[in-house]
Amino acid sequence: MVQRISLAHGEGGELTHQLIQHVFLKSFGHSEQVQLDSAIVQCPTQTIAVSTDSYVVKPIFFPGGNIGKLAITGTVNDLAVCGAIPHVITAAFIIEEGFEIPKLKKVVDSMAAEAKNAGVTIIAGDTKVVEKGSVDGLFINTTGIGWIQEKHRLKPEAIQEGDSVIISGTIGDHGIAILSARQEHGLLTDVESDCASLNHLIQELVEEIEGIRIMRDPTRGGLATTLVELCEDFHFIVELDEVSIPIRNDVQGACDILGFDPLYLANEGKVVLIMDQNNKHKALEIMRKNVFGQNASIIGHITSSDVDTGKLLLKTPMGTTRRLHRLTGMLLPRIC
Repeated sequence: MVQRISLAHGEGGELTHQLIQHVFLKSFGHSEQVQLDSAIVQCPTQTIAVSTDSYVVKPIFFPGGNIGKLAITGTVNDLAVCGAIPHVITAAFIIEEGFEIPKLKKVVDSMAAEAKNAGVTIIAGDTKVVEKGSVDGLFINTTGIGWIQEKHRLKPEAIQEGDSVIISGTIGDHGIAILSARQEHGLLTDVESDCASLNHLIQELVEEIEGIRIMRDPTRGGLATTLVELCEDFHFIVELDEVSIPIRNDVQGACDILGFDPLYLANEGKVVLIMDQNNKHKALEIMRKNVFGQNASIIGHITSSDVDTGKLLLKTPMGTTRRLHRLTGMLLPRIC
């Protein structure tokens, strides 16, 4: 393991995985790997889900959103993909001396608006101001709490051969929107970030569909890294059909120009789920009726389960198959 933190440690890929496993989990005394986006806690009268996250996106304002909207949607989605109903959020702000108050108000107003859209309440917070140069404008930390309904608890242990893999929409939109906003590569595009709260869509799915095994929001590291983690954590093999993965033409074009793989670009308003193949078409029908699921697609299936080492495979348009791994190195730092 390397001895110093690099920007790549924040990319959600292999170095992030090593950091979590060898530093945080080891020191905090967790013997099991982190397998969900929120912790499930059994309280005396209610099972709850708890998630915490920090947002350092650069730039603070980008097409389709800003750091405030992103903080709310990211927290809401981390709770929702665990089958929880998001309820309350806390928000802490670390503000650089000299940051413009009108910009801060715009960020806070967007947080309030997105919280209202998602049906959650911001109940507590904290503000710290640090010397100029200590942070890059504004960082936000949020913690969210949601209620788990036992009848809708996800069952990843039930994953089996033949289960379907579904994505709620096009991938890579957030990554390209951020890259365009940075204006580092002369990239001109109309792509907007997909950051959105998906809890209403997800709640409809868990209430109407039997056999949803597990869900994740493929943020840092993209769709590929998210699925690799699931394959390895729960010991199954997924084969993706590359042709079936929805990608906007302008996102694919930007990736072709810059040499990026859209499978590893961040998303902030998508959910990927593994579910019983018998209900996959009903799930698609529900998702496509929702504005945030109009481009939902079945993109693969479980080829085997209970294997010693899980892995993710990609079937190409040429009929060949290649193995996908976690994101390695640095692609786009400070993406969320």
